[in-house]
Amino acid sequence: MFYQVYPRSFADSDGDGIGDLGGVREKLGYLELLGVDALWICPVMRSPMADGGYDVADPRDIDALFGGMAAFDALVAAARTRGLKVTMDLVPNHTSSEHPWFQAALTAAPGSPERARYIFRDGRGPSGDEPPNNWPSIFGGPAWTRVTEPDGTPGQWYLHLFAPEQPDLNWENPEVVADFEQTLRFWLDRGVDGFRIDVAHGMAKPPGLPDMQTVSTKMLIHDDSDPRFNNAGVHDIHRRIRKVIDEYPHAVSIGEVWVDDNTRFGEYVRPDELHLAFNFRLAETPFTADAMRHAIDNSLAAVAPVGAVPTWTLSNHDVEREVTRYGGGAAGLARARAMILVELALPGAVFIYNGAELGLPNVDDLPEEVLQDPVWERSGHTERGRDGCRVPIPWEGDRPPFGFTTCERSWLPIPPDWAGLSVEAQLEELGSTVSLYRLAIELRRLRPEFAGPRIEWYGSPAGCLAFRRPGGLVCVLNASAAPIPLPPGELLLASAPLASGHLPPDAAAWLV
Repeated sequence: MFYQVYPRSFADSDGDGIGDLGGVREKLGYLELLGVDALWICPVMRSPMADGGYDVADPRDIDALFGGMAAFDALVAAARTRGLKVTMDLVPNHTSSEHPWFQAALTAAPGSPERARYIFRDGRGPSGDEPPNNWPSIFGGPAWTRVTEPDGTPGQWYLHLFAPEQPDLNWENPEVVADFEQTLRFWLDRGVDGFRIDVAHGMAKPPGLPDMQTVSTKMLIHDDSDPRFNNAGVHDIHRRIRKVIDEYPHAVSIGEVWVDDNTRFGEYVRPDELHLAFNFRLAETPFTADAMRHAIDNSLAAVAPVGAVPTWTLSNHDVEREVTRYGGGAAGLARARAMILVELALPGAVFIYNGAELGLPNVDDLPEEVLQDPVWERSGHTERGRDGCRVPIPWEGDRPPFGFTTCERSWLPIPPDWAGLSVEAQLEELGSTVSLYRLAIELRRLRPEFAGPRIEWYGSPAGCLAFRRPGGLVCVLNASAAPIPLPPGELLLASAPLASGHLPPDAAAWLV
C-alpha cells in the first residue's frame, strides 16, 4: 500500500505557503494511523520548478524549497522508526535546462561531447529554420527549440518532449547511463527504499527521429503508434537500471508506463526489468460496471503472462480526482468511496494519492493568476492543466489555509467549503471517508480472506459487478440506479449504509 505525497501540497513546516519535507515528517503519525506501508514522494531534487520539480537541475541534492538534504535525511530516519518505507520520484528522460550539462551544451559547438548528452539536431529547410521533425510537446507547441550559438547566429534545435525547460537526454550516450546509475546508488546508499521512475516508457528514441502520423498533444494517452514513446531500446535501459536496484535487495522500482497493448506493457515488468508498473486503467475508466470489469480484467491480463504483480490507482498528481471524475457532489463522493473498496479488494499493489482519503474533489475554478502548470502557458491559456488536482490538503480549523501552513495563503488557494473535509473533522466522524479508508486498509492487511493472486467473477444484476478472492472475500459494486440484494455471507464493510438489507446505488460492500 503506497501513499503518494505531492510535497508542495501536503504540509508546510516553515510558513512559506509551500509544502515541504519537514511537513511530511510532522504528519507521519497521520500516515501511520491511516495504515499505509510506503510513501512515494514526488520530485524534491534541486529544480527551478518549471514543471513542479520534474525539471531537475541536480538529481543528487534536495531543493531548499523542500528543506534541503537535512530535511530529507530526517524524514527517511523518522519514517524508518515508524516502519514506513520511502520511495523517491526519479526523472531519467530529461533534465532541467539549468542543469550544468545543458548549460555546457549551449556554449559548446555542434557535434561536441557536451551536446551529445542531449538530442541536438540541425533544422530542416534551406536555413535550418524548421524543426527537425513534426513532434509536438506533451505540454503543447513543438517539441523542439532552436538555440542561439555562442557566436550569436541561429543554431541547432534540441528535443524536449515536455517543456522547453526540460531537454531530453540521449540515453545512447554511455555518460548519461553512468550518471543515472550513480544517482540510483547515491539515494539507495542514503536509505531510500526504491523509486518511481517518471516516463518509464520514454528515454529510448526511434532511429532517425521520424515524423509522426498523428500529432496528439494530450497529456496522458495510450497510443502505441506514437514514436516518441515505448521504443524497443527502452528495455535495455530498464535492464541496466534493474541490475543496480538488485544490488540493494530491499529496493523496489516502479515505472510510469502509458502503454496500451498488454503484451508490450508486460515487457516492462519482466523479471529483469521493473518490479512494478503503473496501470492506469481504473484511473481512466468511467463509473459503469462493464467498464470497470473490463479495466480490471485488462490490468490482470497485462501482467499475468510474466508473473508480475498488478498495480491499481484511481488518481494521482496528473489525473482529475475521482470524486470529480465520477460526477462530483454527493454522487461523485459516493462513487469514489465505493471504488476504494473495489480497488482494495483486488490483488496487487495499491497507490493512494494524497487527499483521496479525504474525498477531495478537483478545484476547477482556481483563479487564472494562480495557475502554475506549464500546460496553461504552453496551450496559450486554453487548457488549465493539472493544478486543480494539486490543491493543498486541509488539516484542521474552519477556514483556509486549514492548518496546511502558518502563512496567510497557500501556494494554491484552498476552497473555504473544504472545512468539513479536513483531516481533523473527518477523524472525529466514524462514517467519514478517511475513517472508511482506515478501516478498509486495516481489514485488507489483517484478514485472511484477502489472500490469493487472482479473482473470480460472480453473477450480478445488470449495472453491477461482483468478484471473489480465493481467500473468501466477496466484493460487490452497485453502479446501477436501484438498490440490490447482497449475495450470501457476513457483511464485513460497506461504503454506504444498507437500505433494508440492500446495497444502495453508487456503493460497494465486502462480504466473507
